Amino acid sequence: MKLIYSIHKYDVTMFTWLNSVAIHAYLVCFCRMISRTADGFLYVILAAWLYWDQGINDALLRAMILAFLIERPVYTLLKKGFKRNRPQQALQDFKSVITPSDQFSFPSGHTSAAFMVATLVGYFAPALLPVLYVWAALVGFSRVVLGVHFPTDTLMGVVLGVSTAIFSLDYIL
Repeated sequence: MKLIYSIHKYDVTMFTWLNSVAIHAYLVCFCRMISRTADGFLYVILAAWLYWDQGINDALLRAMILAFLIERPVYTLLKKGFKRNRPQQALQDFKSVITPSDQFSFPSGHTSAAFMVATLVGYFAPALLPVLYVWAALVGFSRVVLGVHFPTDTLMGVVLGVSTAIFSLDYIL
């Protein structure tokens, strides 16, 4: 329990600092835009394009489908299992910039999906991997800046997304 308390204390400290720095106001607009790129629409567009271009036998498309079929239920089980309150509910006198789509914060689904897709696309287009990981990291960062996740929520999102992508690639290839 002491370890969990220490992690939570660090999490709250980092979150509070990030959301109180002077530059925060300038980051909000950028972070809203970045966060929206991981809402799911672009993933559907990518999947539709892959299906249209290569058909259902495209390895990236199949890996994406399998990865989402695994990641979304695991993500939901973790959210409902841990029931970690979002910063707005956990911190007195704090109001998030956006309204989250659900009640709990752990793990970050936006971060998980972004790292999962970045890993999958980066496997098939290695030259894009650094840019994709920067984008995915910005998605996680934006979720903290927007006040809907603590830093460890996004770290767990990274772990879930990358591990699901690796499992899916291993299974498909």
